[in-house]
Amino acid sequence: MRKAPHRSPVAIFRLADWSNDTDEVGIRMAAGCVGCYPSSVQEITYQSSSFFDDIAASDSRYVHLILIATKPDIIKQVPLYKELVARGHLAILGHTGQHYDENLSGGMLKEFGVQPDFNLNVRGQMHEVVSQIIGRLGYVIGELKTRGKVVIPYVHGDTTTAMAASNAGYCHMFASVHVEAGIRTLTPDFAAWGDAPIGTDAWRTFLQERIHWKRGSMEPYPEQFNTRCSEAGTGVHLAPVELDREFMLSEGFPDDRIFVVGNSVVDATKEALARINQSTVFDRHPALAEGNFVRFCIHRRENCVSESRFRAIYGAMKSLIEEGRTVLLINMNQTKAALTRFGLEEDIQAMARKHKNFIFTDVWPEYVDVIAAMSKAAVCATDSGSMQEEMNVLAVPCVTLRFGSDRSESCMAGGNIIAPPVESGAIKSAILYAWDNPQMRSAPKIYGSNVSAQCVDAVEKVLASGDVFRAEEARLFPR
Repeated sequence: MRKAPHRSPVAIFRLADWSNDTDEVGIRMAAGCVGCYPSSVQEITYQSSSFFDDIAASDSRYVHLILIATKPDIIKQVPLYKELVARGHLAILGHTGQHYDENLSGGMLKEFGVQPDFNLNVRGQMHEVVSQIIGRLGYVIGELKTRGKVVIPYVHGDTTTAMAASNAGYCHMFASVHVEAGIRTLTPDFAAWGDAPIGTDAWRTFLQERIHWKRGSMEPYPEQFNTRCSEAGTGVHLAPVELDREFMLSEGFPDDRIFVVGNSVVDATKEALARINQSTVFDRHPALAEGNFVRFCIHRRENCVSESRFRAIYGAMKSLIEEGRTVLLINMNQTKAALTRFGLEEDIQAMARKHKNFIFTDVWPEYVDVIAAMSKAAVCATDSGSMQEEMNVLAVPCVTLRFGSDRSESCMAGGNIIAPPVESGAIKSAILYAWDNPQMRSAPKIYGSNVSAQCVDAVEKVLASGDVFRAEEARLFPR
């Protein structure tokens, strides 16, 4: 938790004062009646045994609760957290524990110099994680509420945590600030396109026209469900682009609570670029230093549980490797599961041994390594939403390995094309078309600048006239 010294009559504990070796074990149930709550809330760990008392001692009415859970959350939420701290707000960082190992969470927290004030330590299957987040976070928020605080949860994007955390806050009549709000999947009008090849200028031009995109997709799963649920419990919608604002207006959300601010991945990416000389990625993978490679990212559930989809992507990648193209594949958790599920583990290990142009590696724990490597890529072939944004920031051509995109604005801008995971040859053709494509590299940057500052500006504007949770009379008769 961070708080400007002049805003509080007592010394508030600070994240920067704690080493990464801080022992959280046993610092549980820092306040409240342990016996009054289900045993699951006893799994919550705190950086300080006086967590609730320290917050209660602050003279700030509002507690800005920034929630992180996944690697993209950390990348995009930490700049916002730091902006709130810099302005003197009472800001605390909460981790649900959805991503918990060193490569997906711990390394990046160290890199950014922050540690969560509490960790919900959720584990299990999706339905178990959802229920644990609602129950455990609901407990934390409830304890703060009993101490007279108004909690403002900041949830990010389309994660399970965003959906469940918004629910937990809303149960206490606290509406969320939804960072990266309104992202909805659009699908190209394949009927209008017909059977023409997709690795062409014509396909890219087709995708640049808004009229050629259709609504109605619920992929990716469960992310499109998550973001829609989050929206219902939100009081401040921070949309990355105007298209997202249009989606939310069409769904009935109030115009005066939707702010087009850009995407905070811009702040994180630019910060990483500023210290790119600290990266050691090229020492570990010298082939990447020469550039002229494609990074593959295959981790969407729908691509990794469908054998036909996964094999279509895998086949395109294998063909590029065998032709001598330099290929980087990050072996993410869903990727590993798919390789096992479809009997491809031995095949991919054999490729890694045989082809020096194939870099097959686990997730890198530090963001600066990701940005250093991707800044030299010729193209990125991905099913990730965040990577579509990052490639726009870095001016790297992108090929999205889905039937549509929840960042379709990047296709409309001209730097991204869709390659449906149907047929390996077509996917390969799209990647080769995008490879170091100068027109795609020159696509306009669409995700703004100084985004975290704009996000906090929007929240402060709302708080100047009321709370984030708004009663009906306040909506109808604003003062």
